[in-house]
Amino acid sequence: MPGSPRTAPSWALLLRLLALLRPPGLGDACSCAPAHPQQHVCRSALVIRAKISSEKVVPASADPADTQKMLQYGIKQIKMFKGFEKVKDVQYIYTPFDSSLCGVKLEANSQKQYLLTGQVLSDGKVFIHLCNYIEPWENLSLLQRESLNHHYHLNCGCQITTCYTVPCTISAPNECLWTDWLLERKLYGYQAQHYVCMKHVDGTCNWYRGHLPLRKEFVDIIQP
Repeated sequence: MPGSPRTAPSWALLLRLLALLRPPGLGDACSCAPAHPQQHVCRSALVIRAKISSEKVVPASADPADTQKMLQYGIKQIKMFKGFEKVKDVQYIYTPFDSSLCGVKLEANSQKQYLLTGQVLSDGKVFIHLCNYIEPWENLSLLQRESLNHHYHLNCGCQITTCYTVPCTISAPNECLWTDWLLERKLYGYQAQHYVCMKHVDGTCNWYRGHLPLRKEFVDIIQP
Protein backbone atom coordinates (compact mmCIF):
# COMPACT_ATOMS: atom_id res chain seq x y z
CA MET A 1 0.00 0.00 0.00
CA PRO A 2 1.22 3.52 -0.65
CA GLY A 3 2.53 5.65 2.17
CA SER A 4 0.21 8.58 1.34
CA PRO A 5 -3.34 7.26 0.91
CA ARG A 6 -5.78 9.02 -1.35
CA THR A 7 -9.01 10.40 0.04
CA ALA A 8 -11.71 7.72 -0.02
CA PRO A 9 -14.71 8.55 -2.25
CA SER A 10 -17.64 7.78 0.11
CA TRP A 11 -18.57 5.53 3.00
CA ALA A 12 -21.28 3.79 0.94
CA LEU A 13 -18.63 2.75 -1.57
CA LEU A 14 -16.30 1.65 1.22
CA LEU A 15 -19.04 -0.55 2.69
CA ARG A 16 -19.55 -2.21 -0.69
CA LEU A 17 -15.81 -2.75 -1.06
CA LEU A 18 -15.56 -4.27 2.42
CA ALA A 19 -18.42 -6.63 1.57
CA LEU A 20 -16.68 -7.72 -1.63
CA LEU A 21 -13.36 -8.21 0.15
CA ARG A 22 -14.88 -10.41 2.87
CA PRO A 23 -13.31 -13.88 2.51
CA PRO A 24 -15.88 -16.42 1.22
CA GLY A 25 -17.22 -18.90 3.74
CA LEU A 26 -16.34 -16.83 6.80
CA GLY A 27 -19.87 -15.51 7.34
CA ASP A 28 -19.69 -12.88 10.05
CA ALA A 29 -15.89 -12.84 10.22
CA CYS A 30 -13.75 -9.77 9.55
CA SER A 31 -10.32 -10.52 8.12
CA CYS A 32 -7.45 -8.01 7.97
CA ALA A 33 -3.89 -8.20 6.69
CA PRO A 34 -1.38 -7.72 9.55
CA ALA A 35 0.42 -4.41 9.80
CA HIS A 36 2.95 -2.97 12.24
CA PRO A 37 1.79 0.23 14.06
CA GLN A 38 4.34 2.20 12.03
CA GLN A 39 2.73 0.94 8.81
CA HIS A 40 -0.74 1.87 10.07
CA VAL A 41 0.37 5.43 10.79
CA CYS A 42 2.08 5.76 7.41
CA ARG A 43 -0.92 4.40 5.49
CA SER A 44 -3.64 6.31 7.34
CA ALA A 45 -4.90 9.73 6.34
CA LEU A 46 -5.76 10.58 9.94
CA VAL A 47 -4.18 9.72 13.31
CA ILE A 48 -5.70 11.17 16.48
CA ARG A 49 -5.98 10.66 20.24
CA ALA A 50 -9.58 10.99 21.41
CA LYS A 51 -12.33 10.11 23.89
CA ILE A 52 -15.72 8.80 22.75
CA SER A 53 -18.60 10.99 23.93
CA SER A 54 -21.61 9.46 22.13
CA GLU A 55 -22.81 6.61 19.90
CA LYS A 56 -25.62 6.67 17.33
CA VAL A 57 -26.83 4.40 14.49
CA VAL A 58 -27.25 6.31 11.21
CA PRO A 59 -28.02 5.38 7.56
CA ALA A 60 -24.99 4.68 5.40
CA SER A 61 -26.34 6.89 2.62
CA ALA A 62 -29.28 9.12 1.66
CA ASP A 63 -30.58 6.40 -0.70
CA PRO A 64 -33.78 4.94 0.88
CA ALA A 65 -33.07 1.62 -0.90
CA ASP A 66 -29.73 1.32 0.90
CA THR A 67 -30.29 -0.71 4.08
CA GLN A 68 -26.71 -0.46 5.33
CA LYS A 69 -26.19 1.24 8.68
CA MET A 70 -23.24 3.06 10.20
CA LEU A 71 -22.23 3.79 13.78
CA GLN A 72 -21.59 7.48 14.36
CA TYR A 73 -19.32 8.16 17.32
CA GLY A 74 -19.12 11.65 18.74
CA ILE A 75 -15.59 12.28 19.94
CA LYS A 76 -13.58 14.74 21.97
CA GLN A 77 -10.32 15.18 20.09
CA ILE A 78 -7.34 15.44 22.42
CA LYS A 79 -4.49 15.57 19.90
CA MET A 80 -4.03 15.17 16.15
CA PHE A 81 -0.84 13.49 14.94
CA LYS A 82 -1.68 13.30 11.24
CA GLY A 83 -4.36 14.72 8.96
CA PHE A 84 -3.97 18.48 9.51
CA GLU A 85 -4.22 19.17 5.79
CA LYS A 86 -7.55 17.30 5.52
CA VAL A 87 -9.49 18.18 8.69
CA LYS A 88 -8.89 20.59 11.56
CA ASP A 89 -11.07 19.29 14.36
CA VAL A 90 -12.78 15.91 14.24
CA GLN A 91 -16.17 15.83 15.96
CA TYR A 92 -17.55 12.54 14.60
CA ILE A 93 -16.12 9.29 13.29
CA TYR A 94 -18.01 6.57 11.40
CA THR A 95 -17.66 2.78 11.26
CA PRO A 96 -19.78 -0.04 9.76
CA PHE A 97 -22.62 -1.18 12.04
CA ASP A 98 -22.18 -4.74 10.74
CA SER A 99 -19.31 -6.53 12.50
CA SER A 100 -18.76 -8.69 9.42
CA LEU A 101 -17.79 -5.49 7.59
CA CYS A 102 -15.16 -4.77 10.25
CA GLY A 103 -17.18 -2.33 12.32
CA VAL A 104 -15.41 -1.06 15.45
CA LYS A 105 -17.00 -1.14 18.91
CA LEU A 106 -15.73 1.64 21.19
CA GLU A 107 -16.64 2.61 24.75
CA ALA A 108 -18.69 5.81 24.82
CA ASN A 109 -19.14 8.13 27.80
CA SER A 110 -16.15 6.76 29.69
CA GLN A 111 -12.75 8.11 30.64
CA LYS A 112 -11.02 5.75 28.20
CA GLN A 113 -8.88 7.42 25.53
CA TYR A 114 -8.10 5.85 22.16
CA LEU A 115 -5.49 6.10 19.45
CA LEU A 116 -7.54 6.13 16.24
CA THR A 117 -6.24 5.79 12.69
CA GLY A 118 -8.51 5.99 9.67
CA GLN A 119 -9.45 7.48 6.33
CA VAL A 120 -10.92 10.87 5.44
CA LEU A 121 -13.73 10.58 2.90
CA SER A 122 -14.47 12.98 0.05
CA ASP A 123 -17.12 14.74 2.14
CA GLY A 124 -14.67 15.27 5.02
CA LYS A 125 -16.08 12.54 7.27
CA VAL A 126 -13.69 10.20 9.09
CA PHE A 127 -14.14 6.47 8.50
CA ILE A 128 -12.58 3.73 10.67
CA HIS A 129 -12.76 -0.08 10.72
CA LEU A 130 -11.07 -3.00 12.43
CA CYS A 131 -8.28 -3.12 9.84
CA ASN A 132 -7.10 0.27 11.11
CA TYR A 133 -4.88 0.56 14.18
CA ILE A 134 -7.25 1.36 17.05
CA GLU A 135 -5.92 0.93 20.58
CA PRO A 136 -6.73 2.21 24.06
CA TRP A 137 -4.17 4.93 24.77
CA GLU A 138 -3.15 3.24 28.03
CA ASN A 139 -2.06 0.14 26.08
CA LEU A 140 0.55 2.04 24.05
CA SER A 141 4.18 1.88 25.14
CA LEU A 142 6.21 5.03 25.79
CA LEU A 143 8.09 4.47 22.53
CA GLN A 144 4.86 4.17 20.56
CA ARG A 145 3.53 7.42 22.04
CA GLU A 146 6.78 9.25 21.27
CA SER A 147 6.95 7.79 17.75
CA LEU A 148 3.50 9.15 16.86
CA ASN A 149 5.00 12.65 16.89
CA HIS A 150 8.10 12.02 14.80
CA HIS A 151 9.69 8.64 14.16
CA TYR A 152 6.81 6.80 12.46
CA HIS A 153 6.17 9.68 10.03
CA LEU A 154 9.84 10.21 9.21
CA ASN A 155 10.41 6.57 8.30
CA CYS A 156 7.51 5.80 5.98
CA GLY A 157 10.05 5.03 3.27
CA CYS A 158 10.91 1.81 5.11
CA GLN A 159 9.08 -1.42 4.30
CA ILE A 160 8.03 -3.75 7.13
CA THR A 161 7.44 -7.42 6.27
CA THR A 162 5.65 -9.83 8.62
CA CYS A 163 7.61 -13.01 9.27
CA TYR A 164 5.32 -16.02 9.84
CA THR A 165 7.71 -18.97 9.48
CA VAL A 166 11.43 -19.54 9.14
CA PRO A 167 13.36 -18.96 7.04
CA CYS A 168 12.38 -15.37 6.32
CA THR A 169 14.78 -12.81 4.91
CA ILE A 170 14.71 -9.25 3.65
CA SER A 171 14.43 -8.75 -0.09
CA ALA A 172 15.42 -5.06 -0.21
CA PRO A 173 17.84 -2.86 1.79
CA ASN A 174 14.98 -0.63 3.04
CA GLU A 175 13.10 -3.58 4.58
CA CYS A 176 12.69 -4.64 8.23
CA LEU A 177 11.43 -8.09 9.29
CA TRP A 178 8.62 -8.06 11.83
CA THR A 179 8.84 -11.24 13.93
CA ASP A 180 6.24 -10.79 16.72
CA TRP A 181 3.94 -13.44 15.24
CA LEU A 182 6.78 -15.89 14.74
CA LEU A 183 8.20 -15.50 18.26
CA GLU A 184 5.14 -14.66 20.37
CA ARG A 185 2.17 -15.80 18.27
CA LYS A 186 0.66 -12.35 18.45
CA LEU A 187 0.99 -9.29 16.24
CA TYR A 188 1.45 -6.47 18.71
CA GLY A 189 4.20 -8.01 20.81
CA TYR A 190 7.51 -6.67 22.06
CA GLN A 191 8.83 -5.61 18.66
CA ALA A 192 5.68 -3.64 17.77
CA GLN A 193 5.71 -1.94 21.17
CA HIS A 194 9.40 -1.11 21.49
CA TYR A 195 10.95 -0.87 18.00
CA VAL A 196 10.78 1.49 15.03
CA CYS A 197 12.04 0.64 11.55
CA MET A 198 14.31 3.62 10.89
CA LYS A 199 15.93 4.81 7.68
CA HIS A 200 19.63 5.66 7.28
CA VAL A 201 20.87 8.43 5.03
CA ASP A 202 22.05 5.74 2.57
CA GLY A 203 18.47 4.46 2.18
CA THR A 204 18.83 1.28 4.23
CA CYS A 205 16.48 0.54 7.15
CA ASN A 206 17.01 -1.20 10.50
CA TRP A 207 15.16 -1.71 13.77
CA TYR A 208 15.92 0.67 16.65
CA ARG A 209 14.52 0.53 20.17
CA GLY A 210 14.38 2.64 23.34
CA HIS A 211 13.93 6.39 23.38
CA LEU A 212 15.57 6.77 19.97
CA PRO A 213 18.05 9.63 20.45
CA LEU A 214 18.58 11.67 17.32
CA ARG A 215 21.71 9.96 15.99
CA LYS A 216 24.06 11.93 13.76
CA GLU A 217 23.43 9.59 10.83
CA PHE A 218 19.71 10.54 10.92
CA VAL A 219 20.24 14.32 10.89
CA ASP A 220 19.35 14.63 7.19
CA ILE A 221 16.08 12.80 7.83
CA ILE A 222 15.03 14.29 11.16
CA GLN A 223 15.75 17.92 10.31
CA PRO A 224 14.11 19.61 7.28
